Amino acid sequence: MMKGSVPDITAAIGNTPIVRLNHVVEDLDSEIYVKVEYMNPAGSMKDRVGLNIIRDAEARGMLQPGGTIIEATSGNTGAGLAMVAATRGYKCIFVMPDKMSQEKIDALRAYGAKVVICPTAVEPSDPRSYYSVARRLVEETPAAFYANQYHNPANPEAHYVSTAPEIWEQTGGEFDAFVSGMGTGGTLSGCGRYFKERRQDIKIVGVDPIGSLYYEYIKTGRLTKAFSYYVEGIGEDFLPSTMNLSILDDVVQVDDRECFMMTRDLVRREGIFCGGSCGAAVMGAIKYARSLKQPKRILVLLPDSAQKYLSKVFNDEWMRSNGFLDEDPTGTVAHLLKRKPMRVITVDDRTTV
Repeated sequence: MMKGSVPDITAAIGNTPIVRLNHVVEDLDSEIYVKVEYMNPAGSMKDRVGLNIIRDAEARGMLQPGGTIIEATSGNTGAGLAMVAATRGYKCIFVMPDKMSQEKIDALRAYGAKVVICPTAVEPSDPRSYYSVARRLVEETPAAFYANQYHNPANPEAHYVSTAPEIWEQTGGEFDAFVSGMGTGGTLSGCGRYFKERRQDIKIVGVDPIGSLYYEYIKTGRLTKAFSYYVEGIGEDFLPSTMNLSILDDVVQVDDRECFMMTRDLVRREGIFCGGSCGAAVMGAIKYARSLKQPKRILVLLPDSAQKYLSKVFNDEWMRSNGFLDEDPTGTVAHLLKRKPMRVITVDDRTTV
């Protein structure tokens, strides 16, 4: 092999940088640092999960040469699986909710995957849900392997053996809290376990969007019905077995608008080209920092890239149409047409003020 090269693209997963935030946290006494996971080759932290799930399935004899990987995904796990599958000759079928961005769908198809779109606003047990459809496809497809990230221990294990040791080596364990969005629970459970084994006083903080069931369940013990929200990739409408809630010290709730506005700020003020759930994580970290009595050093995991949300979070028209941005002060044609007609005033060279 040539000096400085790697044997295939999967060897480029990991070793993502940790960056200090400077401008969006100017009013905080605490320091906030971010782990920039969109610098993985397929664009998210789920590259680590995809690689570990496939390696584990191969080792267990669950994935045969030429087999088909099937997964219910919001997009990032699918991309991680598809990238690894491309290097190993596997086929992929991904099932996604219809609220996900077109960029995510197009990326999966670019890898050669088949993508099936299902309604978002249905119960997990509904036969139309993306969970149910994925399970049915596994039963109907010869030589199929169900990645099943919501219940596969290889998901949190990916972060226990990859993300967390990498963070520990980079930081020397010199941080007081670790903050991440709450989705499958893989990141919080895997990283949280690793960090707690080394320093019990490190706080593990989850961030949950309004509409998801985690926050209410953790705070009250009640399993309430989830409702729709716009931020992608975090929050759940059921409890995955990959989420170890006992590892959590706190949970912070965020809404769609503050997630998206913070995401835009991270790009425009910090130069960090990250996605919507990244804004959620940073907003959650800021809220957590404001609740502290003493300044702390807080590390936040940023899952993915702005590239996957250009048609949504970074599209002013989409943001306005969903109530996340005020009307453009410069006005659009529609805006101008709504204005009341004004009396025309004429002047000549004899007119005085």
